[in-house]
Amino acid sequence: MRILVTGAAGFIGSALLKSLIGDPATPEIVAVDLAERPAWAAAGSVRWICGGIDDSTVLDAIFRDEFDLVFHLSSVPGALAEKDPRLGRRVNLDASLDLLERLAATSRCPRVVYASSIAVYGPNSGPVGSRTPPRPAITYGAHKRMVEIALADHTRRDEMSGISVRLPGIVARPGPATGFGSAFMSELLHALSAGEPYCCPVSPSATMWWLSVAAAVNNLKHAGAIAHCGTIQVPALHLTLGEVVDALVEVGGTVRTSLVQYRPDERVEATFGRFPELDVAEERALGFTDDGSVATLIGNALAQSNRASREE
Repeated sequence: MRILVTGAAGFIGSALLKSLIGDPATPEIVAVDLAERPAWAAAGSVRWICGGIDDSTVLDAIFRDEFDLVFHLSSVPGALAEKDPRLGRRVNLDASLDLLERLAATSRCPRVVYASSIAVYGPNSGPVGSRTPPRPAITYGAHKRMVEIALADHTRRDEMSGISVRLPGIVARPGPATGFGSAFMSELLHALSAGEPYCCPVSPSATMWWLSVAAAVNNLKHAGAIAHCGTIQVPALHLTLGEVVDALVEVGGTVRTSLVQYRPDERVEATFGRFPELDVAEERALGFTDDGSVATLIGNALAQSNRASREE
């Protein structure tokens, strides 16, 4: 089997690639990212391509091979795409469509796992799930939805077997998570676990969907292994910020609730702090899962983030 991973040095992409490299059943991987090849990806089974998928010469280099399985994670994050919509369109939409066209022209009818986003929904009173009519409120979400439609059309034409996986906020991103409007979710975990004060841009009653990168990787790999096509919403824990802070106090000896100051920004809270319940019964029946508990979420998120920081 030959596997393609785009965005392979990113937060989720690197965790996915490490998992694939560690699987003895994975014989060959082509990994693509703007970043140089990291030392941990020096395995002989990995062909690393440094560049962006919006570059035709990079696409030519990718398609020296054909693929059985594709994980398409490359993207410009939401806040940056909103600030620079031309860049967002070039990478998140145009380059993704070009990648799908190239895959459609191959002979293997590959399985394609597309990392979509909850940004396709826009404001909703819920419950929200894959059958909820999309109403993206930001450019990033609009482009994600357009690629979902294109992937479904290629699948209808039997040119590939496509599944769009709508991911929620993934924690905990290491370092400053530039370009992500939901960066405060990761920043909070890092600060409090280190016993440092944090000024939060949403209120303690703000509700989000939370998923660790370990659970995200498991769900992406599961999506690649099953036959189901279409769009799925990954399950996630529906938690208030206050519940996460309380859990951090329970599991961390240096954590105190007094470390958190709340200075809600109405724009941030309206976009990232009013998420309703998820409707994911169908996805759970297909074998997709969340972290199970807030304590497990925190443990998974911080463990992965610490490993990533040590490798930088």
